[in-house]
Parts: sequence; C-alpha cells; structure tokens
Amino acid sequence: MKTWFITGASRGFGRIWAEAALDRGDRVAATARDPKTLRPLLDAHGDNVLPMQLDVTDRTAVTAAVRQAAETFGRLDVVVNNAGYGLFGMIEETTEEQARAQLDTNLFGPLWVTQAALPYLRAQGSGHILQVSSLGGLAAFPTLGLYNASKWALEGMSEALAQEVAPFGIHVTLVEPGPYGTDWSGASAVHTDPLPAYEPVRAARRAGASARTPQDPRSTAAVVLELVDTDTPPLRLFLGTYPYPIVEAAYRKRLDTWNEGRQLASRA
Repeated sequence: MKTWFITGASRGFGRIWAEAALDRGDRVAATARDPKTLRPLLDAHGDNVLPMQLDVTDRTAVTAAVRQAAETFGRLDVVVNNAGYGLFGMIEETTEEQARAQLDTNLFGPLWVTQAALPYLRAQGSGHILQVSSLGGLAAFPTLGLYNASKWALEGMSEALAQEVAPFGIHVTLVEPGPYGTDWSGASAVHTDPLPAYEPVRAARRAGASARTPQDPRSTAAVVLELVDTDTPPLRLFLGTYPYPIVEAAYRKRLDTWNEGRQLASRA
C-alpha cells in the first residue's frame, strides 16, 4: 500500500491517477480548489481518501495540507504535483497579472508542495515526487510562451532537485504528456486578449491543433502505477509516443545552432 499526495485531483490526470491508486488499495490525500469535486472519491473509498481544499499558490495552506496528510496516513510515498493550467496567448498580449499567475501555479505551486513534503520523505528515507511537466516543457510553441516558461523552469528545478535528494533515497520523475483529452485547453485554460496583428500565427496554431487526435487520458493510469512501483524510476518519462519526434527534432536543431556558432563562440 502506497500513500499518495495529489494536487489538482478534481479532474484530468490528477483525478484519473487518484482513482487508479485507490482502486488498487492505495491511500490518497487528494486536493482541489473546490473540495465538493472530491466527494465521489470519498463516497467510493472511505478512509483511504483524505479530501482537502487547496490552492497551491498559498504556501501556508500547502504546508498545512502536506502536514495533515502525513499525520493522517503516517507517511507519504508518492507526491504528485499535477495542479496547473495553460495560458494561451502571444507574449506581447500577456498581462503582468496573467504571467505571474501562470508562474505562481505551474512553478511555485510545485515548489511549495515539494518543500513541504521533503522533510517527511527525508525522515523516512524514501519517496517519489512526480512533477507533471509537458511536451511544452521541452519544446516551445507560439501562443504558449508563458506556459512554456513555467514548464521549462519546472524541468530545470526538478533536474537539480533529483540530484539533491538522491542521497536520501528520494526519486524525482518529470512526467511529460503529449496531447490528451483533458480540459487543459478547455475549461481550465486562460486566454489573453488577442491583438489582430497575430491572427495569422493564431490561425496556424488552430489548424495544427485540429489535425491532432487527443489520446484518452485514462490510458496513462496503468503507466503511472507501474512508474511509482519501479525501484529505479527515470528522471523523465513521456506519456504517449507523440512527443518523441517533436523533441528529437527540437534537440537536433539546438545542437545544429550551437555548432553553427562554434567559431564565433570560440572567440569569446
């Protein structure tokens, strides 16, 4: 039996993974902004669920929620930083409020949860932190600049974190989904006020999105369960095969660009 702490468990990946863990007999501290959305989990699984209201941008509340979960269940085995959303819009269109809110949720939220959980994981000498990143944490796309920024920052923070906590028996995995049929681009999304000058860029992105068929997010549940049961989990794991050619091309382009500038770089 494992004990999970999952943020953003009201829907999407967080809900699916919470249900999968509970269905196999694990215990889950499930958080959401609206605790009423967690009632079905409690009705179905009783004391194996600890539902909690949580806004991950509130550091004090995060610390209290993690403490309550650890004290209720006696330990924490898997910490899933899933809460997040997409900000859609051009860089020029993005307001300061929108930019800060994106980083507060997608970067600082996982930071606060991770900091709150680490003392418990270190004390028990084990634990696995799953940081829900994205294909957008490895390759950048127009209309998603601030979302990309939040996930690229999460990637860098988590790669350093993995090296810092490995001596304590703690694992870190960046889970990087491709396109799935969650409401990430629907009800959860925030949009900037569009500037007409960027309409051709926006139209190209819409055309590309319409050509993709999102995968069923429920197919990820078995993979995540296997991941957390692995003795030596990877630092990074794609969900689905869609990201492979995109990321491979992005990394080849970076290497080519660096090598093209090698002579210039050598004169610095």
